[in-house]
Amino acid sequence: MRAVALIIAILMASLTGFASADAQTRLVVYTTLEQEFLDGFRKAFEADNPDIGLDFLRDSTGVITARLQAEKATPRADAIWGLAVTSTMVLDAEGILEPYRPADFASLRAEFRDPRSNPTWFGMEAWSAAVCFNTIEATKLGLQPPRRWEDLTRPEFKGRVLMPNPASSGTGFFHVAGWIQMMGEEKAWAFMDRLHENIAAYVHSGSKPCRDAATGEFPVGIAYELLGAQLRTRGAPIDTLIMTDGGGWDMDAFAIIRGSRNLAAARRLADWAASRKANEMYAAFATQVAWPGIENRMPNYPAGVAESLIRNDFAWAAANRARILGEWARRYDVKSAPR
Repeated sequence: MRAVALIIAILMASLTGFASADAQTRLVVYTTLEQEFLDGFRKAFEADNPDIGLDFLRDSTGVITARLQAEKATPRADAIWGLAVTSTMVLDAEGILEPYRPADFASLRAEFRDPRSNPTWFGMEAWSAAVCFNTIEATKLGLQPPRRWEDLTRPEFKGRVLMPNPASSGTGFFHVAGWIQMMGEEKAWAFMDRLHENIAAYVHSGSKPCRDAATGEFPVGIAYELLGAQLRTRGAPIDTLIMTDGGGWDMDAFAIIRGSRNLAAARRLADWAASRKANEMYAAFATQVAWPGIENRMPNYPAGVAESLIRNDFAWAAANRARILGEWARRYDVKSAPR
């Protein structure tokens, strides 16, 4: 009898375990964040919310944006956790986002908050324009480090510069939108015409230009400052250069997808993603996060970033995104790398 009772107890425990697994809500989360950070976010959130599991789908900004637009009528994602705010605002204008004000929304810096009373997004962390410059390859080729964006149009840089494609990369788009805001439309397109002569390829990843500069495949990558500092800390022979005439920037945002079949769980994820705990995790790879007072002393972070940030009109960039990308493709798509 004891053996029978033991077997019954084991079976009941097994069934309970299966029931618990079946009861766990799975959220599909689209993201552009680097893969190396996603496991940490998943583990931390699921430890605090054991009844909710996260399934990440990671891709570039343009791909994620297009995917959500294509899925508008039959949404497959529950949330986006890490998408350029300019793309997030495009999705919002198309009615793809679900309004929600997370618990700690008021604690976030004003510039990281959707300013409306019924917000659909909030910012997480920001990244800004930089040039990754391989010092070893530059010495071999006799290249002097650029100080201003115009320096990259010098003849010695011909075929030696990689840049992210703005149609597929949020980093690429904030560079183009930043140059237009800095210089004005006419001068910015004239500058990009000259820069185009020196571009080896427009690649479909915001991180690839800096990673390729770090390995020496190309001496120069138009990129963002966070990755440059990280790769330098890992031993890459690169300098992360901030241009003296300033540069564009963007921030990653969180939003819930309208039509989510797991709205209550998605709101709990939003609450967690806006929390101080989450922002302390963002600070592991960013120096500018939404919560004030969280300090990050990232090794090899370049000087002058705060001073270089333009007064970025995110609403203008989002409203003009399609027009800007159309003009950019007409002029420069011939050098886009194969997808």
